[in-house]
Amino acid sequence: MRTEGSADAGSDGFSKPIPDILSIIKDSYSELRPAERRVADVVLADVSFAVDASNADIARRAEASEPTVTRFCRAIGCDGVRDFKLKLAQSVVVGRLYLAPGEPMPPVSDPSPLWSVVFGEARNAISAVERGIDPADIVKAAELVAKAHQVLVFGLGGSSTALAEETRVRLFRYGVMAHTYSDPYILKMTAATLKPNDLVIAISGTGRTKEVIEVVELARHYRAKAIGITAPDSELAAICDVKLTVDIPEYPDPLKPTASRYAFMVIIDLISSAVGYALDPSARETLRRIKYTVLSHRKGKVLEPLGD
Repeated sequence: MRTEGSADAGSDGFSKPIPDILSIIKDSYSELRPAERRVADVVLADVSFAVDASNADIARRAEASEPTVTRFCRAIGCDGVRDFKLKLAQSVVVGRLYLAPGEPMPPVSDPSPLWSVVFGEARNAISAVERGIDPADIVKAAELVAKAHQVLVFGLGGSSTALAEETRVRLFRYGVMAHTYSDPYILKMTAATLKPNDLVIAISGTGRTKEVIEVVELARHYRAKAIGITAPDSELAAICDVKLTVDIPEYPDPLKPTASRYAFMVIIDLISSAVGYALDPSARETLRRIKYTVLSHRKGKVLEPLGD
């Protein structure tokens, strides 16, 4: 039996997503009546209060009647107050950090708070890799890459997708046949073509992304090897041949990019450097060709960074 505000399962077996009620309130604000806007102001000013407060409490703080609160809920597409509270609670669970006002941007004349957070997070992440990653595991990973017929590198989501592309760029310069895709269906299809002498490198900050895990399991089914760059004790780590894991606590500021990027980038550089040594001299010759081509194209005499 369906209770008010519950999510129905569709014919495909998946639950309908609960709407982002906070965005709906903001987008509908201009269409609300004055008394309903006061209710909206109360909700947006203190979401945690609105989740726990009774209908009467919200009405009292908004200087409105209880029926007005009910009308407000229906005006933004909810079945009633109970449905509204359920959807609001879901919004709080997903984005409490994003709802609270943060610290103001440091003045240009004194950027030390911003500097200390960003540089401190980067240093901490790099130190965590240095302390936690076994150099022997980096060597194992590099040997798998160097011996592979082809390497499929993938990650889903903002940072992981970019890091996967960075890994491909690092590896192709040594003559490694590396590919990366961000579409889950293409990834599955590609994984189904892999053979025992192929390799996957999976990147996931949480190690819980369902699509990433499924691709690795499929690749392993076809006897390809797998390297996981991910979180310790995660489901992804458990199914990889080489686990390069690091735990990076995040500074509680949603406006700052995730610090695990720095750690994963260092791991990627460690692997790629080890691959270069494993493939030397062929890697050195491939790099020479790339540099010769780039310098000839640009007609310049100043050498660019050697590793790029």
